[in-house]
Amino acid sequence: MLLLISGVSGVGKSTARLRLRERLGDRFESHELCTLGPVPDVPTVAWRQQQAEVAVRRALELEAEGRHVLLAGDPVPAGEVLAAPSADRIDVAVCLLDVDEPSLHARLDGRADPPEWRHRHLAFADWLRRHATDPTHLPDVVTTDAWPEMVWDRWVGRSDLVDVWSMTVLDTSHRDPGDVADRLADWCQAALDGGVPVFRRGWHLA
Repeated sequence: MLLLISGVSGVGKSTARLRLRERLGDRFESHELCTLGPVPDVPTVAWRQQQAEVAVRRALELEAEGRHVLLAGDPVPAGEVLAAPSADRIDVAVCLLDVDEPSLHARLDGRADPPEWRHRHLAFADWLRRHATDPTHLPDVVTTDAWPEMVWDRWVGRSDLVDVWSMTVLDTSHRDPGDVADRLADWCQAALDGGVPVFRRGWHLA
């Protein structure tokens, strides 16, 4: 399985990934995009999507060993992983880490994030919330300047998938990093046990 922890910058993805390595053990191989291959001087949307395919292929390699890939640390939307060329060959679970606006401001201020970028983070956080429940919501956010190999027709324009399009959302606004990591460790196990939404192979054919 490939398990994706998604979310806007500042929501706690990277911190969660580092803490989860200790909690999950050898059954899970933990990655963010920079650990999957060279990073260009100027990362692009197309590069991010290519790396999503690299993550999927790594998950396929580990499947024979009964192991899994946890992808966390970058703002990779669910739709990008699900449209990766090889993603129809493996189960994918998605957890969106969300955060309220005051908490996001505070976290980005603590990272000295440039104020002129703030509106982008807020807009993307709102889009991710909508994307978590509605595959028809503004797909051009991720399909513009995309990697040509992406298989967008699995979900773009598919209003028939609204009942199938399901993922876990965890609000981290008032949770400390240890609590978030504990909850995500439980989510990972629940994904393997079938206790949370999972995009099973062939989900897009529903």
